[in-house]
Amino acid sequence: MGGIQASVQTDPFGLVWNKAGPRVRQRPAEYEEEQRHGRMKTLTTTEQLVQFCKRARSFDYVTVDTEFLRERTYYSKLCLVQLAYPSDEEGSAVLVDPLIDGLSLEPLYELFRDEGVVKVFHAARQDLEIFYFDAGVFPKPLFDTQVAAMVCGFGEQVGYETLVRKIVRKPLDKSSRFTDWSRRPLSDGQKTYALADVTHLRNIYDHLAAELKQTGRAHWVEEELQILTNPGTYEIPPNEAWKRIKTRSNAPRFLAVVRELAAFRETYAQERNIPRNRVFKDDALVELASTKPKSTADLGQLRLLLREARKGAIADGIIDAVARGLSCPQEDLPIADQGRGKVQVNPALADLLRVLLKAKTEASGVAAKLIATSSDLDAIAAGLRDVPALMGWRREVFGEEALRLCEGRIALAARGQTVKVIDL
Repeated sequence: MGGIQASVQTDPFGLVWNKAGPRVRQRPAEYEEEQRHGRMKTLTTTEQLVQFCKRARSFDYVTVDTEFLRERTYYSKLCLVQLAYPSDEEGSAVLVDPLIDGLSLEPLYELFRDEGVVKVFHAARQDLEIFYFDAGVFPKPLFDTQVAAMVCGFGEQVGYETLVRKIVRKPLDKSSRFTDWSRRPLSDGQKTYALADVTHLRNIYDHLAAELKQTGRAHWVEEELQILTNPGTYEIPPNEAWKRIKTRSNAPRFLAVVRELAAFRETYAQERNIPRNRVFKDDALVELASTKPKSTADLGQLRLLLREARKGAIADGIIDAVARGLSCPQEDLPIADQGRGKVQVNPALADLLRVLLKAKTEASGVAAKLIATSSDLDAIAAGLRDVPALMGWRREVFGEEALRLCEGRIALAARGQTVKVIDL
């Protein structure tokens, strides 16, 4: 495949036709051997990365993927970056080893900032989170093939392996899926597996970009990607962490204790870069909020609290958090989001909306859950209008007709195997 220069006309995405820890202290011997024998290219110096990124700028897009670990840390530990530009030339697909001491990823971040080159990912959220926390950068312009594939009718949250099979029509070796990517050296099999995540992505991008242009749905993808490039998607303010905890009680004083415990846990985990569950798990947090321990002796009576959390800094933090929750002024007590569970749903109208959604998904080829959730439909049937299904491209595909159905301006009729919309 050859590259096409940036002078070619682009759409709103720049769509053109035509992803901390111990570092390796030196270049391991296997890298030198790898370079001598001309096998898969691994970049181990900043200068090598500079040269690759310079070459990548002469193409319209570059495909990107990462390998990382998160089981033992709060923030993901970046272990490998895979890059490829659309060419058959040697070195067009490379691995970048961020564990090499002295290798800076700044050349890659400069490429991310270059708006003349589209950065193509598949299921980019976790990759973008890594780059955002490392350098405060989001690739621009961005293209996510998972999002694009959903818009193009490949179903909800379609996997990379599925797209390789359906578009590239090749099998994908997933034998290295559970690799510990922080261990060195990497085998040839691991490197082949990692590179396949960006080489096939070139063909997938070409196919989806062309289909989006043909169907006029590029702006649908653009709307979805705004969520991925919003810092609020990745930042978790400690005082907001309580909203993710599932509780059976919505009593404000109980929720105040939950809020303080969740905030302490989030701050403790972030500062020490450890998983929040290593501090204490959600079920233990709810138990703490219910029992409201006032001393470390009280902590010893709990069933769900980890042994490590019954002493030291964690135990002190728990006691202080519970005290803050119990002493919270009445006006500052949290109120649970009641959501849409209390609204009066018109069940017959909700059923009709489900029929309409089915008809619209069949006509557009887009997965129903991507357009509207079951709770969205119930909310619309209850008279609510601040609903995702009534906004943006979803309004275009489904929302306008849904509102007309609610207002009695259209009817639904079955004709053979299809459902038709009839104006009244």
